[in-house]
Amino acid sequence: MDTLDGNAIGGLLREVFAVEMTDATGVCGHCNNEAPVAECEVYLGGPGAVVRCRTCQGLLMVFVRVRGVLCVDLGGLQTLERAPSS
Repeated sequence: MDTLDGNAIGGLLREVFAVEMTDATGVCGHCNNEAPVAECEVYLGGPGAVVRCRTCQGLLMVFVRVRGVLCVDLGGLQTLERAPSS
């Protein structure tokens, strides 16, 4: 399965948060690595999208559409925050 970067889930993130989130900073709940979402590893080969930490390969996010409803699991993130708008 090919690995993409976090930009591949930009549309899904916009659907959930209604704003651009690929530039948001996430902290991995497994290894405490702090990085922009755009630097995560994304896998799109299954029924949804799986997002992993580039440092430890820990599972950060899962997006799956079930009967037209986008289901989101952000359980692998300690935090996810956007920089304040200027």
